[in-house]
Amino acid sequence: MSPQPTPHELREYYPPDYWFVPETTAADRLEQWYRRFVMRDHLHFVERALRESEEEGVVLDVGCGGGLFLQMLSERGVKHVAGLDFSLDAASVAWKRSGVPAVCATLSRPPLAPSSCAAITMFHVLEHLYDPAVYLGAAHELLRPDGRLIVQVPNAACWQFLLFGERWNGIDVPRHLINFRLSDLELLLDHCGFEVLRHKHFSLRDNPAGVATSLAPSLDPMARRLRHIPETPRDRLFKDLLYVSLAVAALPFTLFEAACRAGSTIMVEARKKS
Repeated sequence: MSPQPTPHELREYYPPDYWFVPETTAADRLEQWYRRFVMRDHLHFVERALRESEEEGVVLDVGCGGGLFLQMLSERGVKHVAGLDFSLDAASVAWKRSGVPAVCATLSRPPLAPSSCAAITMFHVLEHLYDPAVYLGAAHELLRPDGRLIVQVPNAACWQFLLFGERWNGIDVPRHLINFRLSDLELLLDHCGFEVLRHKHFSLRDNPAGVATSLAPSLDPMARRLRHIPETPRDRLFKDLLYVSLAVAALPFTLFEAACRAGSTIMVEARKKS
């Protein structure tokens, strides 16, 4: 993005309620169920990486938000998990609601020892950074010799961008400072000492939701929460159901674009070069 906002300006676009905190209403229960259901895609990708690397150590989720991914990973038998987020509110939610250890810090100054991580995940993190190479360099130092780095970013070469243009939610101005194509991401990883093992262009959590948000941004649950739109519990539940219906309807298209290597996200598994 050019010109880029200053760090002070950028902080204004990450309010304290940027992170989802489930409550006890029907709409909250529906949203939490939906988030758990679509997160399984991420879990399977990471679990395969852990099995094939056979490394021991911490699984560190950078940009952990409310900690749901780590909570689910822990529920599936991964013993050593930790979250890191630049937001104190997010780290607090991860500790108190998801029950996973999380700290407020940046990866450029990590609170972990070198070569202590079996895997490091960064889901939708690099596009928010002024200099993503700094984070990748830090990840290189933290990973075990055959540890795995899992990175996910929006795909600037996707069909959704061609279809929606400036209305595509993957741009997310001004929070997304850099948007990547697969070739850009692979070049950056190579420059930072990584080799790519595999990649995929589909995310059950993000690709169908991208179509739904681009078509009907006023229905997006996060956007409504950030804008503090007044809603009755019934109205909120109705809008959430409409949003989920749009995402489900978009599923065939998003599967097809991903099969053509033009999905709206890129997820990559990489390891340190030998």
